Amino acid sequence: MENQASRLTRRALARRIGGAALAAPFFNRGRFALFGQSAGDFSKRTIGLVRESLVIDLLNQFLYRADLRSTLQQWLSKPGAFTQADFDRFLGSGINAINFGQGADTFEDGIRLFAEWNSFLAQYPDRLLRIGAAADFARAKASRHYGILFGLQNAAHFRRPEDVDTFYGLGQRISQLTYNFRNLIGSGAFEPRDDGISEFGGRIVERMNRVGMAVDCGHAGDRTTLDAFEISRRPVIISHGNCRALNPGHPRCVTDEAIRRMAATGGVMGINFISFMVKDHEPTTVDDVIDHIDHVARLAGIEHVGIGSDFGLESNDFAPPEVLANILQRADKRYRVHRREAVADLAGEKRIYVLTEALIRRKYTDEHIRLILGENWRRVLDSIWSRPVA
Repeated sequence: MENQASRLTRRALARRIGGAALAAPFFNRGRFALFGQSAGDFSKRTIGLVRESLVIDLLNQFLYRADLRSTLQQWLSKPGAFTQADFDRFLGSGINAINFGQGADTFEDGIRLFAEWNSFLAQYPDRLLRIGAAADFARAKASRHYGILFGLQNAAHFRRPEDVDTFYGLGQRISQLTYNFRNLIGSGAFEPRDDGISEFGGRIVERMNRVGMAVDCGHAGDRTTLDAFEISRRPVIISHGNCRALNPGHPRCVTDEAIRRMAATGGVMGINFISFMVKDHEPTTVDDVIDHIDHVARLAGIEHVGIGSDFGLESNDFAPPEVLANILQRADKRYRVHRREAVADLAGEKRIYVLTEALIRRKYTDEHIRLILGENWRRVLDSIWSRPVA
């Protein structure tokens, strides 16, 4: 339910987590149960796939729940506040690395944001790893660190092309071009008239190509998205956006034309788990999410689909009911919100296991599941970050 600065936004309200850690599973008729979880168990194949695979969530807002907002500021500002128990929750999710999906409306906001987060990561070198190159994904998994990729949900902090270099130096590796509405670069998904990427926006995309920062069309308008595919000389990604063919008319979902053209650049699209972006009516289930994965795979190929859940380890459905109701009530009406924020069986911190089990039921091979869980993101980001562009 992201919106512009004058309205309440999911990004601004919801950056908190909750949940229990993954401990040693016990064997039960060929299935495993996750310690501390009460909603069922998982197959040996599911547990093995998650443990062996590289799992990347390309839009996961770290601390997310609106009722726990103060925790983030404590972690960022108070030495030692991020405890081993806190870290164990992240590691136990099965996710190895995330794009933290923060936002900065001005250059100054961006400088402060990256100073804060770089300081936070520097305090916990035994737990957290900033992802700056594709090799860092495997390094984070092998060393049992939690990888954090600096990606912003707007490009409003770029005053001029040279600013791209500045923020790359501070660790930024992904930038959405827009965030629902128009900025100097282009138009967002909620803008009444989408005039596409501006001349200035074209220069920003070219500079991002040159330094090796990924162009992300999450939240972009249809024309702006198509323009990005034309302008960029590197693959273009869509970090979190579902298929409009399965949710007709939803502005935050992506057309079949855009999905095909995104794949033609070599890009990848992340499927999110927000219920009203999955289907236009309740109930929504993990199988509805798999339908979106199926659609992208059929349309563009299995190599072009991944995960971009669009919330932290828990959605706001775990917050007190009045908090969730307030968020949904104040959301932009174009989101067509449901009574829940997230797909019910994917709202909690074990969602990667739930998703993997559903992919197995849908007859995906182990190789294809590994691509969806993270290998597609690793491959495309490696090609963006490492391939030289003159």
